[in-house]
Amino acid sequence: MKDFLFSTLNKFKNHIHYLEIRIEKKESVLISFQGKLLDNLTNLTNFGGCIRALYKGGWGFVSFNSLDNFEEKVLLAIRQAKIAGSSEVSFKETSPIDITVKAEIKKDPRTISLSEKKKLFEHYNSLLLSKSEKIKSTQVSYRDEIKTTYFINSLGVYVEQERLDVIGRFNVIASEGGIIKQAFESISSRESYDAVMNLDKVISETADRAIRQLGAKGVSGGSYTVVLDPRLTGVFIHEAFGHLSEGDNVYENEKMRQILTPGKQIAVSGLTVIDSSLVPNQPGTFLFDDEGVPGKKTVIIENGILKDKLHSRETAAKMSESVTGNGRALTTEFSPIPRMTNTYIDAGKVSFSEMISDIKEGIYAIRMLGGQTNGELFTFASGEAFMIRDGKIAEPVSDVTLSGNVFQTLKDIEAVGDDLTFSTGSCGKCGQNGLPVGVGGPHIRIKNALVGGM
Repeated sequence: MKDFLFSTLNKFKNHIHYLEIRIEKKESVLISFQGKLLDNLTNLTNFGGCIRALYKGGWGFVSFNSLDNFEEKVLLAIRQAKIAGSSEVSFKETSPIDITVKAEIKKDPRTISLSEKKKLFEHYNSLLLSKSEKIKSTQVSYRDEIKTTYFINSLGVYVEQERLDVIGRFNVIASEGGIIKQAFESISSRESYDAVMNLDKVISETADRAIRQLGAKGVSGGSYTVVLDPRLTGVFIHEAFGHLSEGDNVYENEKMRQILTPGKQIAVSGLTVIDSSLVPNQPGTFLFDDEGVPGKKTVIIENGILKDKLHSRETAAKMSESVTGNGRALTTEFSPIPRMTNTYIDAGKVSFSEMISDIKEGIYAIRMLGGQTNGELFTFASGEAFMIRDGKIAEPVSDVTLSGNVFQTLKDIEAVGDDLTFSTGSCGKCGQNGLPVGVGGPHIRIKNALVGGM
């Protein structure tokens, strides 16, 4: 494959300002249950690729699932770029590199039979269904995927990169007296099938969360001191702020360009926000992005001060900033755009017990059930919540939604916990839905948070 790509690139690279070829080979297994029904049992091998050409600011893009008539596909991308091009080229270059990256696999899922994987997840599904008569439905799925990506461009970059993903997802719905509640759990690993083994306790706790919420009373709306658990912290910073820091979202929005000015204080002084593709064994971890740019640790906010944004080659050039290794594409059917990797609020110094100790009446919000963002405004529904009374966790409450302006909320964070934790995420943007990302953070405490019942 390497010789074929070099030969093709060398033949056409002088016809255009920039040319790249990306090819992916995948082996995957998918098993899913809907209630008692096994509704998917699939073993697939996929092949796909794409060509991008840049000429005078205009892009040509061709995707394919076969190498037949390959040179014609390259020429098509070049012709598209020349038709579209009408301005100056704006594109960040990086140093030449030639590297092969192998996945570090501890227990390869390919050594486990399909029947054994099915039996394990059938057991998990049965465990959920048998937990209580209040459990009415489940959605349980398993996926593993080995992907090899071959990337080459006219800047002298060749990257061959292997990636393993093992993912288990568990959704349970409980119902009683017309009240319906649900709970969700996701387990992932970039290095071992062992991650989905021995999950009985995790499965049981997932069902318990849904059942516990059936007896919770609705929360009274108002302004509270709210403590977010690490999972909800991670989702909050990803959804409410992370997307705003992506280069295309900043470049295309004049208001965001004014707000997100490097050196400007946009959060409390104790808050640091990071996006890093180098955190070990997380969904958004890689050494090179889908534009052949080395991954890195990007400090977006440091002690409340905006330091950086997340860029593809194109947005970095347009904004005269450095590339950050955030050019990502869901598959070869899409062009890379600025996307997060593993985004998190860094650990502080406050313990959880200390964080809640002086709260007379507040709310402890755990995980996220759903939500939406609109620019700098957000609304999130927590998956589970408890009242905090006189410095202690008290009764469960339901239908807790948190709303606000993200930039005001970043300034209303009163305490940052010492218990940084990562969890599995899946991101959607511009039709590229389901991109693996990591979300993380410690417990955080927010003053004057607007809380409403659903």
